[in-house]
Amino acid sequence: MIRLQHIAKAAAMAAITVLVSASFAAAEQGGKYWTPADGQPVPHKASHERQHVAKPTTATWKHSAFARMEASATPKKREHHLILQVNTNDPAAMNLALNNATNVAQYYKDAGEKVKIEVVTFGPGLHMLRGDTSPVKARIEEMALSTPEVSFKACGNTQEKMKKAEDKDIPIVRQAEVVKSGVVRVMELQELGWTYVKP
Repeated sequence: MIRLQHIAKAAAMAAITVLVSASFAAAEQGGKYWTPADGQPVPHKASHERQHVAKPTTATWKHSAFARMEASATPKKREHHLILQVNTNDPAAMNLALNNATNVAQYYKDAGEKVKIEVVTFGPGLHMLRGDTSPVKARIEEMALSTPEVSFKACGNTQEKMKKAEDKDIPIVRQAEVVKSGVVRVMELQELGWTYVKP
């Protein structure tokens, strides 16, 4: 056992000796050393040589400090996103949603920031966007011209159910777009980071 330990120590010492002598040999060859990447010798400057590095001047430091301060002081304008859900056939709730949309759009217009607002209707709330039953049809027409930040989405599933129940086509106001599912639309927008509000 002791003999094996002596052999292991001797092998380790031999490996260290080979590594050290290889380093000295490389130094004697003018500072060239072997790189495993391509096997070509690469010139290596001796460590005692000083390399000239341009030191930044006081003006440079001041300039970069001011640039950093200006960058942090300048507010980054981002676009805001709001979903307003309407799922009841209640004129008061519909008008409240339109009030919220108008107020939010005006707030960000005054702040010089962009905003996108979607009013998503489904279930009984589809009456808001029905061309034949909407109590807020005139107001939606007016908002489409004055507040382009606001868009309207009508649930296609609800439209189909109403069509079967009433046995007639269900017209949607031209300012609105029909989506497959109002609930799915709300979910997908929330997954994209939109803020959800039910007035």
